[in-house]
Amino acid sequence: MKKLILTLALFASTLAVSAQDCCQQPAGNAVIDNIMTRTSIRRFKQQPVESGKVDTLLRAAMAAPTAVNKQPWHFVVVDDAQVLNQLAGQGRRGDMLRNAPLAIVVCGDMSKAMEGKGQEYWIQDTSAATENLLLAAHAMGLGAVWTGQWPMEDRYPVTQQVLQLPQHIVPLCTVVIGYPDEQPAPKDKWKPENVSYNRFGGSR
Repeated sequence: MKKLILTLALFASTLAVSAQDCCQQPAGNAVIDNIMTRTSIRRFKQQPVESGKVDTLLRAAMAAPTAVNKQPWHFVVVDDAQVLNQLAGQGRRGDMLRNAPLAIVVCGDMSKAMEGKGQEYWIQDTSAATENLLLAAHAMGLGAVWTGQWPMEDRYPVTQQVLQLPQHIVPLCTVVIGYPDEQPAPKDKWKPENVSYNRFGGSR
């Protein structure tokens, strides 16, 4: 009987220590760290991104929330150097695309979007997917940068033409991806003045 009591006491002590450790290491820290340390990467090594990681990026993107679960998106993966060069154009964005091994063009699929005014939710849905993609890239040791397309008329028509997109597929942005060849410090964007409580200008 004494042996049983000692065994139960030892078991209870072990559970208490485990619970204490759990409280000291709150769940979700890795997720918060990933969000806080992500930053835009614009210089990449000449190293291809593995197909398994590309699949993970796409799965992460498609895990994003969408209005009434319409999922009005389409993703074009570009890993051909010639096509990347055609997409590049001029300026800083062009330099990034020409030197990167991979880009994913995040598009809205108007054939899957809501009707009426709700159609414009495709922009929010594909933006959420893009942020998921960026965070997944960072979590896997990749670098990425979001370059806007829609609604800039000097950008998205070129992308539509190069990628032979049908009329109902609209490119929201191009995410340039690769293994980082730079290590910029993440920006601290926390500004308390950008927060109100209960009403505009309300304090806590």
